[in-house]
Amino acid sequence: MKESYFADSTRYENGMKYERCGRSGVLLPKVSLGFWHNFGSVDPYERSREITHYAFDHGITHFDLANNYGPIYGSAEETMGRLMDEDFRPYRDELFISSKAGYDMWPGPYGNWGSRKYLMASLDQSLKRMKIDYVDLFYSHRYDLETPLEETLQALVDIVRQGKALYVGISNWPLEPLKIGYDYLKAHDVPLLIYQGRLNMLDRKPMETGILDFCAEKGVGFIAFSPLAQGLLTSRYLGGDVPADSRMARGKFLKSAMLTPEMLGKLRNYDAKAKERGETLAQMALAWVLQQKAVTSVLIGASSTKQLEDNLRCINSAPILEKE
Repeated sequence: MKESYFADSTRYENGMKYERCGRSGVLLPKVSLGFWHNFGSVDPYERSREITHYAFDHGITHFDLANNYGPIYGSAEETMGRLMDEDFRPYRDELFISSKAGYDMWPGPYGNWGSRKYLMASLDQSLKRMKIDYVDLFYSHRYDLETPLEETLQALVDIVRQGKALYVGISNWPLEPLKIGYDYLKAHDVPLLIYQGRLNMLDRKPMETGILDFCAEKGVGFIAFSPLAQGLLTSRYLGGDVPADSRMARGKFLKSAMLTPEMLGKLRNYDAKAKERGETLAQMALAWVLQQKAVTSVLIGASSTKQLEDNLRCINSAPILEKE
């Protein structure tokens, strides 16, 4: 018989810090748990359960998902549904659960991109998989060049008005469409809560394109995904080889061709600076993201509670004064 889960009574006293999301009433943990990897049908459920328990017991209230996280598509949300049934339903009001739609999900013309048909159907499916009545946050996961922006944005507005999401966000949109989206949502009384974008010490596009500046100016939160550059900004690759069990070895998102001599030199230089600070490379890399303007939270994945424990130390990192 599975042991019942009772959340740690000191979960909000274990060191987590919370940041106001833009100009909203929402406080998000500085570190949020992403379900992109390690929570699908190919992953051991008990390990996923252990990680989520550890996260919540240490003040991580935000779990971030998307319709096609897995593999297989939808299976991370199914894991969330099982966790909800077995462990987290008594704590639902303490959780901030997000999901998204925008990338490939099911066959045919209605299972991708940004149409009203796709977004609404996808969210209905997500709610069933996660066994919840609403998500706290629903994102348009990517910019659609073909669908009129107004259609995508009105779908987000209507999703909130239907009570299926409390807030909406935008992920991976360029700056100019983001500006249009911000204005449209504000005019329809469903303000844009947050922007999700890739940001790390090796990829600073949101800074270079003005997205972080825009979010800061307008009071929109920003949450960074891939803050460790898919694991490049960890100790895994400092030796110059590719471990057999690593994400790079699988080669889907992180390619071995990226580990050039130039990249390796940069990683080792960062690692030396981290050691001077008494930190791991990963801890310094997470702290660097958290210290950027407008950043509310970082999304981290975890394959073990030990990894999560180590990464959570970034919350108390000293300011990174020099330009990294």
